[in-house]
Amino acid sequence: MNFRRLGTSGLVVSVVGIGCNNFGRKLDAEGTREVVDAALDAGITLFDTADIYGTPHGTSEELLGAALKGRRDEIILATKFGMNMEGLNGNDFGARGSRRYIVRAVEASLRRLETDYIDLYQVHEPDPATPIDETLAALDDLVRSGKVRYLGNSNFAGWQIADADWTARAGGLTPFISAQNRYSLLHRAVEAEVVPACEQFGLGLLPFFPLDSGLLSGKYRRGETPAAGTRLSLPRYQRVIDGADWDKVEALTAYGVERGHSLLEVAIAGLAARPAVTSVIAGATTAEQVHANAAAANWQLSADDLAALDAILEG
Repeated sequence: MNFRRLGTSGLVVSVVGIGCNNFGRKLDAEGTREVVDAALDAGITLFDTADIYGTPHGTSEELLGAALKGRRDEIILATKFGMNMEGLNGNDFGARGSRRYIVRAVEASLRRLETDYIDLYQVHEPDPATPIDETLAALDDLVRSGKVRYLGNSNFAGWQIADADWTARAGGLTPFISAQNRYSLLHRAVEAEVVPACEQFGLGLLPFFPLDSGLLSGKYRRGETPAAGTRLSLPRYQRVIDGADWDKVEALTAYGVERGHSLLEVAIAGLAARPAVTSVIAGATTAEQVHANAAAANWQLSADDLAALDAILEG
């Protein structure tokens, strides 16, 4: 496993991270431990969850905390706050970036994770109801108290990243060091503004959905019915199949075959090679998936590989 600094910070993370949104949803305690064990075995250090993950909400943090007992200091623990917890943090009136809400949210996450500190605490989505300076001031207090080590954002636009950075630095507050946004070789909207903002302000980009709902996993083919039990075999994902850019999927598949790599490896290694990307957040439900995702990051694309990939992406 290779490692990188997250943006211009001193926090070092594995190039592939584990997305924990399946914990407490598709995976029970035993399944969660299997994935966590496999990740540690593969050298993965970054575990990314959120208070809203799991059924009921909060279950992902609880299962992850239990699975990490005795091994907490071996990993980088990232979680998020700011989406609707359906009353679990009190009546917030939608102001989930407020000081009142943040203090309650972090204490709840610390309890569920069974830890006394969070390595990377991320705003899950922008809160238009609260000024960003209030949010940053509350988060800065958490850093100074030792409950949080570093701060990140998720689902921010480029201008919001710029605004938050200026606000933090002008006010002497702890700035964000990371941005987590949807990003894959098929879904590249972040390249217009978010990637340049990350480069300008020194944030590391943490892409989620790198396999684009499975389209880049190598499991699916144009015109073929998805295999039973796979994600895209479910009726609610028919729109993904219908709207897929199969020309690009097939071009990326052929690109990988020419170089002796699977489509999954193209998806993860190719994304890890894009500007500003620090670690690719990939979900997994089995140890085999964990090891496949981790192995994909070992491919270091050459200059010629990158040029050929760019030609496909821009084609």
